[in-house]
Amino acid sequence: MFWAELFSRPRKLELNLAFLPNNSSILYFLLDIEGTTTPVDFIYRMLFPFASAGVELYLHRHSAEPEVKHLLNKLRAEQAADAAKDPQVGVWMRGTAEEEIATAANYVRHLIATDRKTTPLKTLQGKIWEEGYRSGQLRGEVYEDVPRAFVRWKKKGKRIAIFSSGSVLAQRLLFGHSTAGDLTKYIEAYFDTTTGPKRETASYKAIGNALGAATGSMLFVSDVTEELDAARDAGMQTALMVRPGAGNAPDASHPRIKSFDEL
Repeated sequence: MFWAELFSRPRKLELNLAFLPNNSSILYFLLDIEGTTTPVDFIYRMLFPFASAGVELYLHRHSAEPEVKHLLNKLRAEQAADAAKDPQVGVWMRGTAEEEIATAANYVRHLIATDRKTTPLKTLQGKIWEEGYRSGQLRGEVYEDVPRAFVRWKKKGKRIAIFSSGSVLAQRLLFGHSTAGDLTKYIEAYFDTTTGPKRETASYKAIGNALGAATGSMLFVSDVTEELDAARDAGMQTALMVRPGAGNAPDASHPRIKSFDEL
């Protein structure tokens, strides 16, 4: 009777540390930032508003620089494509330097408000944030378990890399000016959208090739299931980070952790 009842009951898959890969099989910890190492709130409460408020002044100071000119050309092309689909986007005003900068700033604010993941926007944001970090106006927030994990993994000979939609510059700045001090000494490599979209398998294969490591020896940790799906399809091990209050949708297809203390 006992066994009949046991096997007749609906079975719910519980994923916990026992389902996680043994650390001995991991060479690289590949980490997402937003919602994984850093509170999502920091991105939307501090970084995005800082870039929105500072973009026009930044362009006034730097629009003549070759790299910034190149970014503006890329943004102008994006804006034209958007306007072709939605006339409400408007047109890119071509006139005086003031008019061009005002148009560019308005479009950048629109992209930030819609959380667009394009490389020109992310690169420009990183440059604006750089001034904030260097001046002390910004400090990168990380969860308290992050520095503990970095120290522990380093001692065990593990290697750490970051993959985020934010630019490599923005990643370096966040970890280099973090609330836990300079954490860049623990991080070997950084990857952003120039490697590829985070929800495409090819991006994770490219990261494995860039690091010269088999994807099977890498554990990717993120709070986004679609990113984990792509990493798994590339052969990586995966873990879904579920921070308290994050509201991740239930998912049983990836091992779940609540902090890096579990790894």
